[in-house]
Amino acid sequence: MLSYWEKESYFKNIDVCVIGAGIVGLNAALHLKQKSPHLNILVVERSPLPYGASLRNAGFACFGSVSEILEDIKNSSENEVLQLIDQRWKGLQLLQETIGINNLELEINGGYEIFSKDDNIIYESCSEKMDYLNKILKPIIGNAYTFNHSNESIDKFGFKNVNKIIKNNFEGQLNTGKMMKTLIKKVQSLDVEILFGIDVKKIIDSNNYCDILTSDFNFSCKKVLVCTNGFAPNLIENIDLKPARAQVLITQPIPDLKINGTFHYDKGYYYFRNVGDRILFGGGRNLAFEEETTDEIKLTNIIQNKLDELLHKIILPNSSIEIDMRWSGIMGVGNEKLPIIKYVSKSIAVAIRCNGMGVAMGSLTGEKGATLIFNDL
Repeated sequence: MLSYWEKESYFKNIDVCVIGAGIVGLNAALHLKQKSPHLNILVVERSPLPYGASLRNAGFACFGSVSEILEDIKNSSENEVLQLIDQRWKGLQLLQETIGINNLELEINGGYEIFSKDDNIIYESCSEKMDYLNKILKPIIGNAYTFNHSNESIDKFGFKNVNKIIKNNFEGQLNTGKMMKTLIKKVQSLDVEILFGIDVKKIIDSNNYCDILTSDFNFSCKKVLVCTNGFAPNLIENIDLKPARAQVLITQPIPDLKINGTFHYDKGYYYFRNVGDRILFGGGRNLAFEEETTDEIKLTNIIQNKLDELLHKIILPNSSIEIDMRWSGIMGVGNEKLPIIKYVSKSIAVAIRCNGMGVAMGSLTGEKGATLIFNDL
């Protein structure tokens, strides 16, 4: 239960409650407050820090490798994929505008899709379609050469079991922790309250207001925007979204590390980058799709063992490598890849489903969620 002081100071006359203090939720609160400074906006987060994936991702500023984009076109349509890439690209520009390049520690070092000798069929397909992708992406990226061959990078990075490389010239990497700390401070500076450790269990829409039931107390507000991404099915029924766990490791510092940039392997199911003189490596969800369709934060042997194997076989062969940390995060995925930004009842809206591209999609998805709420107040 709440005390009088708690209710009066934190939970009185709330116009909009944003559930989830990740990239999407904080951007929604930020843009909503900028649109209408008089609004009383509360952001609640169930954990001591933003949970899910916002602080647990790999820090890729990416919008898709050649094989990923071709796979998406095969499964949907060219127009739908271009719309998706356009939103990713605009989202990355908005992220830079909102946070600032220095606060992101953003480096555009290029993104590299690597192919082993066993991947010749995939590589040939990607190579054949590269000019086509460059052509259709030019109106979005503003450059005629998003992708190019970069086989000379094999020796540059010290790879031994890599046969071919295709480079994305406009992909970058950033500091996820610094990004989120800056975003939290920016939102708080606008007099938006962010309360951590509030676990929302249920939302009841009573037409003119919403009752929010937490594990410890209840409170009310006029509108709710759910931005919990992979955890949204716990609060919203009948929605095309499932949680998807992603597992990651990071090495101890590696002397004379040559690798610099972001890298994709096996249609993007594996990804790695340098963090200074360390390697951050994640992926492997395709090894156990059913098991990894979960919102439980934990590690599994099948995926961690595969990451270890590929780390020694593909990335740093014949090297002595020590692992410093391992962790996992929760994404939100669905049958369609565009985010879900809509009302699910009169007073409850959602801005969710970034499909593993939260860094690229989060800022724009949050802004669109804010616009949806603002236009209905």
